Amino acid sequence: MVKPVFKQILRWSSQKVTGLRKANSGDWAWLDVKPMPLPVLNRKLWKVAEPSIPYYVLLSLSVVIATLGLLANSAATIIGAMIVAPLMGPILGMAFSMIMSNRRLLRRSTLALVTGALMSIAIGAMICQLVGIETLTPEITARTSPNLLDLGVALAAGGAGAFAFSRRDIADALPGVAIAVALVPPLSVIGIGIALNLQDVTFGSSLLFLTNLTGIIFSGGLVLLLQRYGSLARAQKGLTVAIVALLILGIPLALSFQDVVIREQTRSQINQLIRQETLTFSDKDIRSLTVQRHQGQLLVDLEVSAPAGEISDRQVDLVREFLQNQTERAIALNVTVIPTEQFISPVEE
Repeated sequence: MVKPVFKQILRWSSQKVTGLRKANSGDWAWLDVKPMPLPVLNRKLWKVAEPSIPYYVLLSLSVVIATLGLLANSAATIIGAMIVAPLMGPILGMAFSMIMSNRRLLRRSTLALVTGALMSIAIGAMICQLVGIETLTPEITARTSPNLLDLGVALAAGGAGAFAFSRRDIADALPGVAIAVALVPPLSVIGIGIALNLQDVTFGSSLLFLTNLTGIIFSGGLVLLLQRYGSLARAQKGLTVAIVALLILGIPLALSFQDVVIREQTRSQINQLIRQETLTFSDKDIRSLTVQRHQGQLLVDLEVSAPAGEISDRQVDLVREFLQNQTERAIALNVTVIPTEQFISPVEE
C-alpha cells in the first residue's frame, strides 16, 4: 500500500515541477522542443537539397552580391550574400546521409553542391573580369589564409545548423549559422583568383571552402547522431572519411595558425621595441605597424607622423639593425613619414 502511494506522490511532484519549469522557462523554453521525427526530417532535407531552378537562382544572386561586396570591400554586402545563399541545405543533406547511409540523398545533395560550387566560381570569375578591378581588398585577402580558428568556426556552425534544422521552433537561427560559416564568399574569391591568375588566392580560398564544408558535414552529422538519428554502425564509414579529411586539412591549417601566432608575437615584440627603446620613434605618433613574413624575412611597414626632414635614412638603418639584433631575424624596414604641420593661434589680448 505504501509503494503505490509513494509512486503517485513522485508522479504528481514530477508533473508539478515540469509544469512550473515550462511555465517559467521564458526564453529557455526551446530546450524542451524535441527533434522532429525521422521521416519528417528526411523529407525536409530531401526538399532543400534539390538542385532546382530556385536553388540556382538564389545561389547565383548570392554570388553576385558576394563578389561585388568583396571587390568593394563591403562587409555588410558580404553578410547579405551569406544570408541569401542556399548552400546549407545540400551540406546538411550530406551530413544526414552520412549517418543514415542514405545514398539517394547523398547523390542528390552532392549534385546540388558540386554544380552550385562550380557555377559560383564561374560567376565570380566573370564578374571580376567585367568589373576590371585587380586590387585585392582586405575582405578578399582575409579569405586566403585559413587556419585552425576557421575550422573551429565551421565545426561549431555545423553543429548549430544541424541542431536548429532538426527543430521546427528554432529554425530562425539558420541565417545566423550561414553568416558564421560564410560558404559563398570563399567560392567568389576562388573565382577572383582564377580571373586574376593568382594561384595563392585560389589555393587559400579553396582550402577555406573545403575546411568549412568538411567541418559542417562532420559536426552536423555528429549532432544528428547524438539526437538518435541513424546509428553508429551506419555512420561509422562516413564519420571515418570525414575524420580523415579533417586530419588532412588540419596540416596546412595548423601551419597557417602557427604562422599567425609567430607573426603576432613578433609584431608585439617589434612594436614594444620601436615605441620604448628607440630614440627615433619613441616620441613620434605611430599610426600603424604591420609585420609580414616573406621568404624567411620579416617585412615591417611603419607609418608615423612627423615634421618633414626630422627622420633620416641613417636613423631608419640604425633602427633596422637594432631590431635585427634584438629579434635575431632578418628584417626589412619600410617607414612612411606623413608630414605634419602645427598652427597655433594665441589668444589676443
